[in-house]
This record gives sequence, structure tokens and C-alpha cells, in this order.
Amino acid sequence: MRQAVILAGGQGSRLKPFTDTRPKPMIEIAGRCIIDHQLQWLADAGVTDVTVSAGHLHDVLIEHLTSNTQPLRVDTVVEDEPLGRGGGLKYAGRHLPDPSAPWYALNGDIWTRFDLTAMAAYHAEREAVATIGLARPRIPWGVVELDDFGRVTDFVESPPSPYPINGGIYVFAGEILDLLPDVGDHERSTFPLLAKQRRLAGFPIEGYWRAIDTAKDIREAAKELAKATS
Repeated sequence: MRQAVILAGGQGSRLKPFTDTRPKPMIEIAGRCIIDHQLQWLADAGVTDVTVSAGHLHDVLIEHLTSNTQPLRVDTVVEDEPLGRGGGLKYAGRHLPDPSAPWYALNGDIWTRFDLTAMAAYHAEREAVATIGLARPRIPWGVVELDDFGRVTDFVESPPSPYPINGGIYVFAGEILDLLPDVGDHERSTFPLLAKQRRLAGFPIEGYWRAIDTAKDIREAAKELAKATS
């Protein structure tokens, strides 16, 4: 799989004031922009072409992408008006080198590292139209474990969620472009339809994953990455 889309047009309102002067994918974690990490990760998986869907402060993002040497070819498209995540995927997907071929898609605020080629193989094996990367983020609170009689047996600090969530990383077959909305959210329209048709797969992410939504996420991700490399 040689092509991918990165959704990079969000406002990042919960990350203000960081996003007053830069788009969310340019937030730095441990000294590196999220989008730079994503581009290198995609290149390591064999991707050669990426289309970035930009919006908020797109001129800043384009300047960053063009002034730095990238590990693959990057094309940027700008939404004239907000299209929503599903519409943004459709708009950017149509600008890929081969829209009829399979492609990866990433939300521009995800810092993760796992075997993308394994996800692509999982997608192909199930003949899915779309495959969602499923994450299990840590619950931000400690939890209490009980025995069958209701007695407390242990306290567990920030355990992984017992339920998988949409991790914002996808593998799409080329036909997805006919199913995505022109404007709106694919999670409310396209994905429920594919699920009913049993053409939607879920790939468990085995590796690091974090969505960068708040200033706390920036701090926590930096600590986690420092610990992982120490």
C-alpha cells in the first residue's frame, strides 16, 4: 500500500493557545511535530505519496511541509469550507495518485507506532471496504476491583479501557470514495452502513497510541515517550 491521507484541518480549540499560531498537527511532542512523526511512520511502512487535507492555518502547515525535507512525496489540498471528517477524507482521497487503489488514512492529532503493513494485510484478508485501527487508551482515573461479594480487593491506577475505541487510523479500499459523504462525518453515516453489511473490520492496535487533544496530552505523551526511549 503506497498512498495515504492525513486529515489536518481541525481547529484544535481545546489546545489553545498552542493552536493560535500553528495547526494542531504541528504541535510538538518531545521536540517533534505530530505530522513529521506521522510522515516518517508512513514512509517506514512503504508509503510513497501522502495527501494532506488542510484547513485551519493551512498556510503555516504548507510552509512547514515545503520548507523541510520529507521522507515521501506530500501534496496538500485545502478545504474552501469545512467538510467534516468524512467529507475531508473524500475530498483528499480524490487527490491521491490512484484513488481507485487502497489507501491509509490518519487523523492529524494521533501519535502512534505499530505495524501498519500488518493492518493492511488484516484488511485484505477480510476483504473489507474499511478497517479501523482500534485503540485501548488508559482511563484517566484509578479503578476499584471487587470480589463476588462486593469487597474491595485492589486499586488499579489508570488501567487500559475495557472497550476498544476508534483510533483514528484507517485502511480503505478504493470503493470507499463512493460511500463517504460529501459533507459530514463518516462515523455517523458510512461506517454504520458498512457495519450492517459486514464490510467493516476492526484491527487491534498493539503498540503506543495517544490522541493529542489537550495540553495534558502533550505533557503525558512527552513523558511516555521519554520513558520508552530511556
